[in-house]
Amino acid sequence: MTAYALTVDAGARDLRAADHLLHALADRLALPGDTVGCTHLVRGERPRVVVSLSLSSRPLLDTVRERLAGAGHGAVTPDCRTARDARCSSRGVPAHGTLSVAELLACSAIDRVTVLGSPLPPDPDARLVTRDHVRPQWQGDGLVLAATPALGDTLVPFEAPDPTPCCADH
Repeated sequence: MTAYALTVDAGARDLRAADHLLHALADRLALPGDTVGCTHLVRGERPRVVVSLSLSSRPLLDTVRERLAGAGHGAVTPDCRTARDARCSSRGVPAHGTLSVAELLACSAIDRVTVLGSPLPPDPDARLVTRDHVRPQWQGDGLVLAATPALGDTLVPFEAPDPTPCCADH
């Protein structure tokens, strides 16, 4: 698939807000299932999280850019952040239930699964409990999901669906 991309800078302060923006845009714009949405951390004077959308055609890109213009989602630019800093929040990634590693790789854009602390890839039959939250990252030329061992000889995505914010007890 040739990707046509654009970036939306709505000034999101954290990954959760950026994820919500991606899902809201996907729903509001009725984006096709092969649209890949990513979040990108921007450092510097004004730290924030921007989002990008990779679309399958130039006409779709033009339509989405036109619909976003003036819609109050922040700056829209006809480019994409580099894939190396992207965290994927794609509609094409199954995020519900429990499935085997092989099933996940067969039905999603994810290229491989790694297990933290292990030099070996997981067994293709290993069960992955998604916790309704699958957020792979671009690494090199592929989309990689980091997982960690869990109870019952299962795996779970490393990124927790509801992380405790830093300094939550202050």
